[in-house]
Amino acid sequence: MDEYNLHLSSIEDIKEEEKKLHEEYKRKLAELKKIQKEKESVGQVFTKGLLPIYVLHILSISPSNGNDIATKIGERTNGLWIPSTGGIYPLLKKLEKEEYVIGQWDDPKKKFQKIYSLTPKGKKEYEARKGLLRPKIEEALKVFKIIYKDLYK
Repeated sequence: MDEYNLHLSSIEDIKEEEKKLHEEYKRKLAELKKIQKEKESVGQVFTKGLLPIYVLHILSISPSNGNDIATKIGERTNGLWIPSTGGIYPLLKKLEKEEYVIGQWDDPKKKFQKIYSLTPKGKKEYEARKGLLRPKIEEALKVFKIIYKDLYK
């Protein structure tokens, strides 16, 4: 083989390798886009759905203040999820404004802490959200299992 043909062969090998790398890149990019889409779906379940419904759930068991709600969520999730009171108190104010909960001062004179409880409207809302969120939570669990399997199989 002369030098010219050897050079052409090398160029063809390089082009073939570039083609393989490009195909692998496209495949990996598609996988990453799928994971990103799944991640966004899961994130929305947490931020838009889980905290509000879980606060309603805790209040459906018994009236509580914001600190106790965070503590109860932490206990019920074995410490895996302890929401900050910085997220719970604004949520309680919003739920109170929507008339799903009512907050009453433990001592009306000292106004030390508000104890929140579900209103009848809040009980209906809680049941409605449970029904709406069930398929989304089940979907999120499937996504987590897929990602876990992909990462750690």
